[in-house]
Parts: sequence; structure tokens; C-alpha cells
Amino acid sequence: MNVFTTLQQLVPQQKLSKVAGRLAASRHPYVKRTFIRSFAKAYNISLDEYERQSLNAYESFNDFFTRELREDARAIDATANGIVSPADGIISQLGQIEDHKLLQAKGRHYDIGQLLADSEDGNYFADGSFATIYLAPSNYHRVHMPFTGTLTKTRYVPGTLFSVNNTTAANVPDLFARNERLVCMFDTKYGKAAVVMVGAMIVAGIETVATGKIARTDDIFESDHDMQFAAGEELGRFYLGSTAIVVLPKTARADWLDNMQANGIVQMGQLLGMANAQ
Repeated sequence: MNVFTTLQQLVPQQKLSKVAGRLAASRHPYVKRTFIRSFAKAYNISLDEYERQSLNAYESFNDFFTRELREDARAIDATANGIVSPADGIISQLGQIEDHKLLQAKGRHYDIGQLLADSEDGNYFADGSFATIYLAPSNYHRVHMPFTGTLTKTRYVPGTLFSVNNTTAANVPDLFARNERLVCMFDTKYGKAAVVMVGAMIVAGIETVATGKIARTDDIFESDHDMQFAAGEELGRFYLGSTAIVVLPKTARADWLDNMQANGIVQMGQLLGMANAQ
């Protein structure tokens, strides 16, 4: 690891995120105004695409950070068997799962079973496909469905809270399989599929439509669901951070578009590729 990532091991990641979470949730006029205005200025955030277009319209920093888009701000690609981006952000990596491994960064791979925290699920997705989307601080921070499916299970996995960016991806082994995450499992016409919401440094929480805001624990816990979602429908949101990973089985025969490459910018609902399963 380099100095940047080594220092992150030394700081109390969970305590830092907990404090940040309290400040981000504060509705005190001075606290929320200071955080919102400073953040908007630092990241040059425009509210043109959002439902509420005044910084004063938000009740807390969390409310601002998870701000909702205008209804007409994103078009969900309707290509038959299309897989769309679950979020606004940058493609970290995408491709095939080879020998149970996903590409994290050049020269670094990690295990699908470790990411999902379940060896049977890992075996199921062997030789499947994946797409990893990194949400920068300035991005819209809600996560949407990349495909149509029925949510059957969520699995909370406690972990570290390294920041997520090109530097940590290149230097922290098994980054996405070490950080705190929520694994969402679906039944689809292609077989089982997953969306993994990965936390990061200062991330104050992960929330889904099905679970509400996830309470941090020291243990893995699972919940069963039976909730249908259409492609493009909201699945959840991050309270600061981070990364969404789409995982498809071999039976989906996913074919990513040629122009979808690492470090490419995407928007929620944009076509990433096609699932060619019959």
C-alpha cells in the first residue's frame, strides 16, 4: 500500500464515519447551511437537473446529498434485454468474471464469493459478468435497477471503510470485498443477479427501498424479500460514497458495449450492454 492508503488503516474509520453521519443528519440551520454550501462550492454542484433547485430547500446535508432528480432528468434506455447503469458515475471496471475473479484495477483481482460473502452464490456467478460504477462526491447518489427483477434477499456485510477511488483500487487488495457492503440478490429472466452497494470512508449509511437505512452491526445478517422492480426504478441510496457493482450470471451472456470502458463517464439509465439469454 502507498502512504495514502496506509494512513486510512490508522484512522478510526467507523468512528469517523459515525461522527460524519451525525453532522450530515443535523437539521441545525448553521450546521446544515455550512455543510451544504461548502460542499456545493467545493464540487461545483449545479441543481439544474434536480427537483429542488435551491440550496435552502434541503433539511439537512443528508437530504441534499441524496437529492432527487427531476422526473424528466434521465431517460431509462428501453432496449430489449438491455442492462443499464445503476447510477451516475465513472466506470471503474467491467467485463467477465474469470476463475471466480473480478477485475479491481490493473493487476488486481478479487473473489466473487468474497464480494457476495457467500461461497454458493460465488460459485453460481463463476464465468458471469460484472460492471463496477464509482459515484464521485458530485454525482447523484441514488442507485437504480440495471435490469427488471424480483428482490429476494439482502445481505449486510460489515467491513472496513477505505475510500474508493483509483488510488485505493490500485493499492488495497480486495478493496470491494473488504469494505462494508449490502448485497442485493434478484431473480431475473436471466437467472439470479446481484447489485452490491459498497460503502467507503465517511459513508454514513446505506439505504434501500426494501430495508430502510441499514443499521451497522459486527455480523453478517440477511433479510428475505419478495419485491418486484422494473429497470430504472430506484433501489437505494448512499449517505456519502461510494460504488455499485452489477453482477450477472453466465446464463445472461452479457455483452458490454464497445464504448463502455474503464474511466468512462455514465449516467443512470444509460445502456451499458445487452443480456442475450433466451
